[in-house]
Amino acid sequence: MKDSITLKIFSLLFLILIIGNFRIKAQDSISDKTIVYIFEIQEEIAPPLWHKAQKAFKDAAEKEADLILLHMNTYGGMLETADSLRTKILDISIPIHVFIDNNAASAGALISIACDSIYMSPGANIGAATVVNQQGEAVPDKYQSYMRAMMRSTAEAKNRDPDIAQAMVDPRIRVEGIADTGMVLTLTTSEAIEFGFCEGEAEDIYGVIDILGVENYEISKLKLSGVDKIIAFLISPVVSGLLIMVIIGGIYFELQTPGVGFPLGAAILAALLYFAPLYLEGLADHWEIIIFILGVILIALEIFVIPGFGVAGVSGIILVVAGLTLSMVGNIGFTFPPGVMKPLIGSFFIVIIATFLAIVLSFYLSRKILTTPAFGHLALETVQDSSEGYTSADQHYTEMIGKQGIALTILRPSGKVIIDDEAYDATAITSYIDKDEKIVVVKYETSQLFVRKI
Repeated sequence: MKDSITLKIFSLLFLILIIGNFRIKAQDSISDKTIVYIFEIQEEIAPPLWHKAQKAFKDAAEKEADLILLHMNTYGGMLETADSLRTKILDISIPIHVFIDNNAASAGALISIACDSIYMSPGANIGAATVVNQQGEAVPDKYQSYMRAMMRSTAEAKNRDPDIAQAMVDPRIRVEGIADTGMVLTLTTSEAIEFGFCEGEAEDIYGVIDILGVENYEISKLKLSGVDKIIAFLISPVVSGLLIMVIIGGIYFELQTPGVGFPLGAAILAALLYFAPLYLEGLADHWEIIIFILGVILIALEIFVIPGFGVAGVSGIILVVAGLTLSMVGNIGFTFPPGVMKPLIGSFFIVIIATFLAIVLSFYLSRKILTTPAFGHLALETVQDSSEGYTSADQHYTEMIGKQGIALTILRPSGKVIIDDEAYDATAITSYIDKDEKIVVVKYETSQLFVRKI
């Protein structure tokens, strides 16, 4: 009996040792895998990409990636963003390779040259890095000189021919047998391999991994958080336009009916949802948000404090539009680098169209909202019949229709008027009447006199 129990104990211990050995081998197998971190560059080279790239490089370092593989297909973009990416790639300790899937033009060429090795798909191209404006025209030579220097120094850092690199920027650069046609240099896959600017050709990223000799590997990618997805949603042009409409509409309603609170709260919430994602994406800067707030303050001062509509009001409108517009593009102060003018013009039109629609809708709703059945409960519906003994001062006010007087205060549109030496609350049907101007009563509705300027 004792021998049987002893045998069972030894059998159990042996089984535990075998299972433990399998687990150790499995863990060793996992730890031996090469972590290949893939980062997609399939969009315009702009601040949102740089924001995403910073997260990707940090994520790759935390996951202890053995190599980073950029999957690129871009026509280029902003020089400042490309320079930031180039610098990061040159400084990072993890080996970085790039697979050009069709296009690596302009800023994409600069980023590619900074990588440890370049691989291209059949029919792909790299080059055409001349700095151009929004019309596609070459900008002054000071920009070209800076781009030439960056291309040249980046190529030297990766042991590539610097003359070929700068020939991609300047058609005046001659490289015998390669760039001698007086045209900006763009290389095909076969040409890039022949001239030492590409390490090989591959059909896809897995082909690149095979060329690199990596067999036992695990692919990792950047997984955007819920916050990142919300930010991407909020900075889309359509949503930005809708938020601008809420901002302008809320301000309009609050100025028309001061003290209500809800329109102002909606405007503040919309402003936070508009500026916060753009700030996090590196587009909106502190001063752009400040000039927007300053513009709103100037408009409020013009309406409630300063008589007439002059410098303060116009300046406020300009600052509000400028703050909303500049926050959507990647300018640096009042410097607009090449390539940013086209999105700047697009942002300006988004702001103008959204503002126009907001004002039109606000004006329409301000006249209709209290007369709809849905809001009927906001008004007193009980009828106080005169046959039951009720009397009203409405007849006195009704008899005032057609009488003339003067504006005791500025009507914007509400204020006070003097008629027959008595002061009355009144609303201007033209939205604005200056103090001491002559007025005439045109109607009486909802216990309110409505007047117009004579």
